Amino acid sequence: MAASYQQEKKDFGNQVSNLADKAKDIATDAGAKAKDAASSVVQKVGDAASFMGKKAEDATSAIGSGMKSLGGTIRDNTPDKGMFGTAGGAVADSLESSGRYLQDHGLGGIGEELTNLIRRNPIPAILIGIGVGFLVARATSRS
Repeated sequence: MAASYQQEKKDFGNQVSNLADKAKDIATDAGAKAKDAASSVVQKVGDAASFMGKKAEDATSAIGSGMKSLGGTIRDNTPDKGMFGTAGGAVADSLESSGRYLQDHGLGGIGEELTNLIRRNPIPAILIGIGVGFLVARATSRS
């Protein structure tokens, strides 16, 4: 009878060990599947962000092209001489050069220029940031 009890105890221990191994395998498989799903989601988010970045750059280039075209139109439709001619030429020059800059550099170029400007002038940048924050706070608090 003692041997039978010992055998039952051993069998029960083996069953518990087998169940623990199966649970461990299931947990490992679930972890791998979760990791694969997370990796897929991260990849899709990265692809979407890349797509949106490309679309933003394309839109910026299109805006630059439109600005250049508008500058040409203003130049063509303003007089060559006098106050209106001088003002129209200056506006056309500004639009054309700004449009060219947007086409050549895009949003990345604007970001780099802004970063460099802030690095060269940190105190005025901070003061401008505080001023803009104050104005935004005032505008949003008035309901």
